[in-house]
Amino acid sequence: PSFGFLFDIDGVLVRGKTPIPAAKTAFQKLVNSQGQFLVPVVFVTNAGNCLRQKKADQLSHLLGVPISQDQVMMSHSPLRMFKRYHEKCVLVSGQGPLLDIAQDLGFCQPITIETLREKHPLLDVVDHDRRPNVLVSEYFSVVLFGEPVRWETNLQLIIDVLLTSGYPGNPHHHENYPHIPVLACNMDLMWVAEAQSPRFGHGTFMVCLENIYKKITGKDLKYEALMGKPSKLTYQYAEYLIRAQAAERQWKQPIQTLYAVGGSATLSQDDEIDNSWETELASAAAAHCRSVLVCTGVYNPHTEVPLDTRESITETVFHGHRDFRFDPGLVEPDHIVPDVDAAVDLVFQLENFSP
Repeated sequence: PSFGFLFDIDGVLVRGKTPIPAAKTAFQKLVNSQGQFLVPVVFVTNAGNCLRQKKADQLSHLLGVPISQDQVMMSHSPLRMFKRYHEKCVLVSGQGPLLDIAQDLGFCQPITIETLREKHPLLDVVDHDRRPNVLVSEYFSVVLFGEPVRWETNLQLIIDVLLTSGYPGNPHHHENYPHIPVLACNMDLMWVAEAQSPRFGHGTFMVCLENIYKKITGKDLKYEALMGKPSKLTYQYAEYLIRAQAAERQWKQPIQTLYAVGGSATLSQDDEIDNSWETELASAAAAHCRSVLVCTGVYNPHTEVPLDTRESITETVFHGHRDFRFDPGLVEPDHIVPDVDAAVDLVFQLENFSP
């Protein structure tokens, strides 16, 4: 094969923990009688609350085909490349086994919001019943894995860390700007589960954090890196995983086209964000990335695309992240199909591929 698949998960293969019926049918077409994939496949999810192996096990169970962790790309997977932060003390925000996730990615000194709260019990006072006494100072970077459970605690303590250059027991100093590095995974404003309407995603939490920081300081919160769909970094890392699969199977033909099923094409990121990771993926070589949108998730084929995000008050609202430049041409899907089974059929037809 000279092509590979990048499959979104939520709204494409599953809704919450319920598989979408077309998904099992689609995946029977993608494997041979031994359960080996006939083309390279990577599952690209903006989820960040578990290890890759757990997500691979869930997908294997739901889809009825064997999937390895090397085929799974979580929103935080590219953090493996940010080695210059791995030795530093980092504050991690989100839910799930955060320390395990951080250590699996290479971080040597991760600290959770809960640990920070225990070290600085005077800081988290919104819930009066949780008020508890020791003050310790550390230096942090901040890694946002995903939406936390207690938003008020995470918002308060992250702001404290940013406004004190990593010494949250100290008074706030607004002149600490630019603040210490912030790396964020998953910018999804909404995501689809079993409910009839989309639910808040990590992007909504980030909107809160950005606006609180700006309201307090008058300055914009800056990100050292943004990853997760639709960032350029995510698609380049996914292509790297696709090429690794092809090499492992000793498929000689170069991968020319990637089909992102359920995902839009990549949006261009603001130039201020550090792109030094690109050297790690310099051999990325696919000529095309085609988007195949399905109508089982957040995507609605009946909405129009705004021409300019700054004018979105009078047009369809842009739900993408603040730091992505918006080109309507990039967001227009190459193909729209009813579901993932139809997507696989379409790609096989376009590629003249007969399993």
